[in-house]
Amino acid sequence: MAGNIWRTLLSLLSNNQNKFPHPGASPKGTVKLSTDLTTNISNFKEALGNSMDVEIRVLFMGKTQVAMVYIDSIVDRTALRENAIKALMVDSHTAGLLPGYGSKGLAHAAKGKVVSVCCVKESKDLHKLIDAVLSANIVVLFDGDDTGLILKLPGYETRSVTEPQTESVIRGSREGFTESISTNISMIRRRIKDHNLRMERLRLGRVTKTEICIAYIKGIVDPKTVEEVKKRLHRIELDGVLESGYIEEFIQDAPYSVFPTVGNAEKPDKVAAQLLEGRVAIITDGTPFVLTVPYLFIESLQSSEDYYSRFLSSSFFRILRFTFLVISTNLPAMYVFISSFNPEIMPTSLLLILEASRKGVFLPPIGEVLLMGLIFEGLREAGVRLPRNVGQAISIVGALVIGQAAVSAGLISAPTVIVTALTGIASFISPSQSEAQLLIRIFYTLVAGFLGFFGLFMGNILVIMHMASLRSFRVPYLSPLAPLWHGDLKDSLVRAPWWFMTNRPRLNGLQNIRRAGITKPPGPAGGEEEMG
Repeated sequence: MAGNIWRTLLSLLSNNQNKFPHPGASPKGTVKLSTDLTTNISNFKEALGNSMDVEIRVLFMGKTQVAMVYIDSIVDRTALRENAIKALMVDSHTAGLLPGYGSKGLAHAAKGKVVSVCCVKESKDLHKLIDAVLSANIVVLFDGDDTGLILKLPGYETRSVTEPQTESVIRGSREGFTESISTNISMIRRRIKDHNLRMERLRLGRVTKTEICIAYIKGIVDPKTVEEVKKRLHRIELDGVLESGYIEEFIQDAPYSVFPTVGNAEKPDKVAAQLLEGRVAIITDGTPFVLTVPYLFIESLQSSEDYYSRFLSSSFFRILRFTFLVISTNLPAMYVFISSFNPEIMPTSLLLILEASRKGVFLPPIGEVLLMGLIFEGLREAGVRLPRNVGQAISIVGALVIGQAAVSAGLISAPTVIVTALTGIASFISPSQSEAQLLIRIFYTLVAGFLGFFGLFMGNILVIMHMASLRSFRVPYLSPLAPLWHGDLKDSLVRAPWWFMTNRPRLNGLQNIRRAGITKPPGPAGGEEEMG
């Protein structure tokens, strides 16, 4: 009975919400422009209000009145003066439009003969013209003509291309994405000069109307993946999208899992490489982080620099990353269960040192590890939020002072500080899995503190089973390890040489699987004589 009442209340609330549209929602239907310029200006004033940066300038093309509507703070004033105002007032005479040209069809004629702007569009829809003004465009209205012109002349400030902060490399491109979607698209276009590269536009957010770009390479990507991406994006109903993280939460396959199933990248060369493998990139205006799907667990152990260095060193560092990933999640739990349940497995000399260091410490090993882990995460968060110079000093000095003081006061033992430091260093190896590592580390520590080695063993089994059950846009999360795809093992925990990786990964649905034709290792040219 109570359940039925609750469902009825939710239904009534839902119906009431639908009756009152959101103030930021776009008007439905099409409202055409009027041929009367005064009426059109009134409609624009009513829609845009009395904002201080909204400009409506009325000028004359001969005897015809023309109105220009734009937002002064986000348009290029120089281009506006030279390519729009001067063109309409002066250049229209030399173009042969005036005098004597009728007002009907004047917008189309001005587009072809007068306005010297690269991107010019015509529209009769009032709502579309208003959205164009809000998107850093200039709208030109003509008296006696029910067609308006949209001139693309954005002029807002953008950050220049710099080295990305989250993906530093020794060898490779130093370019990082910016907050401008057009700049980000251009950096991908510069790397992939193929006519099959598709960039499809979309707007999300009823209030922000954030511009989104879906990028993929036709003929390489699995068409079902592209359709699934579009389906999930069109399903988003939100007031505003200010960063790609908004979109990530809506399109991920496992929202309640600690493991990310949507990748993000700040380097254009990395995104270009993923497009060549058959992935889909989602570029969001206002953020330098580009989303990529499908995303596999093995990608957290890989770096774009692996493909620029020799394959032997790249393979070594991948194995090192995997080793440190295991250390960052298991080391605190191993220390807890060895100290609490199985000290006999340690060498006698090490056991005596451990027991001597724990004299006078009132906290159990599990309490020590959890306390130091909490302090370490707090110091790391403080170092990130504070100004860079101050943050580095706080994190380093704080760790030294607090660690030494805690040991001297008998709150924790010296081995716990060492274990926490090693765990913290290991957690920096795979930043894309940092959140998952933290939560799994706490889980492992708790089960090891109560159940010993059996708890840690069962915890690892449960986590691996959970990872094996995950999918990222229909692709198994642990592939090519589970299920085992022998051909893709060439680029997994190790990287085979480029001349050996002739096929693309299977995640693209076997679309255009061949990517290289050289199948033999390089060597000296035959027939050459040795130099004496």
